[in-house]
This record gives sequence, structure tokens and C-alpha cells, in this order.
Amino acid sequence: MSFRILGTGSFLPQKVLTNDDLSHMVETSDEWITKRVGVKERRVCTTETNTDMGVAAALAALEDSGVKPEELDLIIGATISADTISPGLAGMVQNRIGATCPCFDMNAACPGFLFALEVADGFFVKKTVKKVLVVSAERMSGLIDWTDRSTCVIFGDGAGAAVLGEGDNYLASELHTAGGDDVISIPTWWNNSPFYEHQLKQNKVNMAGQETYKFAVSSMVRDIQSVMAKAGITGEQVKAVVPHQANYRIINEARRRLPEIAPEKFLINIQRCGNTSSASEPILLDEANRQGLLQPGDYVVLSAFGGGLSSAASVVRWG
Repeated sequence: MSFRILGTGSFLPQKVLTNDDLSHMVETSDEWITKRVGVKERRVCTTETNTDMGVAAALAALEDSGVKPEELDLIIGATISADTISPGLAGMVQNRIGATCPCFDMNAACPGFLFALEVADGFFVKKTVKKVLVVSAERMSGLIDWTDRSTCVIFGDGAGAAVLGEGDNYLASELHTAGGDDVISIPTWWNNSPFYEHQLKQNKVNMAGQETYKFAVSSMVRDIQSVMAKAGITGEQVKAVVPHQANYRIINEARRRLPEIAPEKFLINIQRCGNTSSASEPILLDEANRQGLLQPGDYVVLSAFGGGLSSAASVVRWG
């Protein structure tokens, strides 16, 4: 016993921030950003909170699945940018949608949604749940140094969600973590204590670009090959790959190193959404679902990588 995906949902803020808009804020250009990252525009919150986005994505997923909030047995939130440390995203979503089940948040950075699917699988295996909501919302615009062109051009805001039900369609998974803050870090700002003597770093995304690129490509290729082998499927059998939308060059290089999977099977929306951290996979999955790209029985590979340093991949059978 594992689970199957009953429905998906997503939400993007109204405000569109284009590369031309950014060129008036920092020394950059549409050509520079497009060539190095692949982003043309991204959505950023103006009045929307992290919770607002999570609720909207959750309600869309519930509607798509035909599941009512009171039927949920568990809500797992995946985020690095919740509005409050406590309560977390999952608890705030529960309160707003009218559910009554247990809730908790997870922080595994960009692979957070895939880590959450693995955790949800454990509850299904124990047969303690029948319906679970996994929701990821990220307001990355609040964690960016908007004077740093190496990071501010990459990220966007958004949320995605999936409702899971009993089934046997979660076929394989792979999780990795190599702990450390030397490549990617987002410091917290614990500044209330009059006794603490260490200098605190600013609460913003810090990223070593070249090291991130190397880790992302190698982990994505390794993880996808591993989960395909575990699931016993070939590249020809894969209907779609849903990769983390961190950088178009990363995705392009990874698919070049995975010739067993046709390049067009790698779904991409980074040009419209930017990097929405853990929300990128469920947003892209929801787009594919609503566009009718996925049919019952299709094999879907999900892959993500990011801070931690962590990576994850899984194979699910659709429907």
C-alpha cells in the first residue's frame, strides 16, 4: 500500500515582474538573464501572503480531487518561507480551509515537496491515513537581496498542492542530503537575545552559483537513473519528467546526460515562473495535469535539488 495522486492545484500571484522591469532595479538585461537562467518573467507577491497562496493551491487541489477538507487525515506543508515560525503553513492552511486533521511543516528547501511525498507514503504504509494534502508555498521575494543580480533574477513566488489517496502508484523514490551551508544558505535572524555575542548574517539567499550548478546536474542525473531502475521502467516508458525549475541550463544539461529520455519529455515553465523553490514541482505538475498531458497509467518522474544540500526524485504512476 502506498498512494495515488487524486488531484493537483497551484497558485501564482497577480504581479508579473519581467526582466525589463528588473533592468531598472539592478545592472542586468533581458538578454543576460535569459542566457544564464532562462527566466523571462516571474510572479511576486504584493498583497498575497505565503498562507494565502497555500490556501488557494490547496482549495484548487481539493476541487480537482473531489475531496472535502473534512475528509483529510493529514496536511503536510513544505516551505522555507512560512509567514510565521509557529503556526506553520500546514496549520494555517488547515484553519482557513476548515479541515480538522493533524498538520506539520517540513523544511528540505527546494526538494521539500518530494521529501513530503516520501513522508506521506509512510503514513499510508502504516494505514493511519486515507487522504492527505501536501502543500508547498514559497514567497521567495521576501528572502532575496534585490541589489544582487546573481540571485534576484532567478526566483519567483507561488504555491502548489496535491491531494493523495490510497493506492499503489508511488513506485520509487530517492532522497539525499549532504549537510553544510557553504554552497546555499538562508540565515535566520535570531536577534532578540542581549546575551548572544556572534554577529548574525542577513536573512537572505546566499548561493555559490558554479558549485550549485555542478551539484544540481550530477544529482538530477543520478537520482533519475536510480528511481527509474527501482521502478523497473525505461526512458521510453516515461511520459513526463517534472524537474525543479532552478535554471534552464541545469535542466538542459541534465537531459543531455539522460539520452534514454526524449528531451521533449522534460517539462519546463521557468521562463514564466522563475525558481519557486519547493513549489516549482507541484506547480508544474498541476499545469501538466490541467493541460491534459497526463493520462491514467502514465509514468511521471519528479526530480528536485537545492539547499541542504539535498536532492530527491520519485516515480509515480498517474491516475
